[in-house]
Amino acid sequence: MTVHQELDVALRRLEATMKATNMWRMNEPKPEAYESRQPFCIDTMELPQWLRYVFIARLDALIDAEAPLPEKCDVAPVLDTFLAQQGARATDRLLLCKAVEEIDRLVTEN
Repeated sequence: MTVHQELDVALRRLEATMKATNMWRMNEPKPEAYESRQPFCIDTMELPQWLRYVFIARLDALIDAEAPLPEKCDVAPVLDTFLAQQGARATDRLLLCKAVEEIDRLVTEN
């Protein structure tokens, strides 16, 4: 399996985990929210919005184009901090962070 195929599987796992933990259903950010220059669009989106509408979407586009992946990906620690601050259930936090850690690993090791 190519790294792009593995990444696709990992992204579908993240999507399924977000759905299972009730973090998938949300309003799409307004168009101007995508113009943020801050990491993770932290000033214009909640982190789950960024995961769904930016992170997953951009990686899906790279997979579809079989384009080179970023040199580094380190989203899991940010997600873990966010979920802890939000008081997320420990099991949800673990499942989501594990899903993102796999994506981080695949991107960084490619």
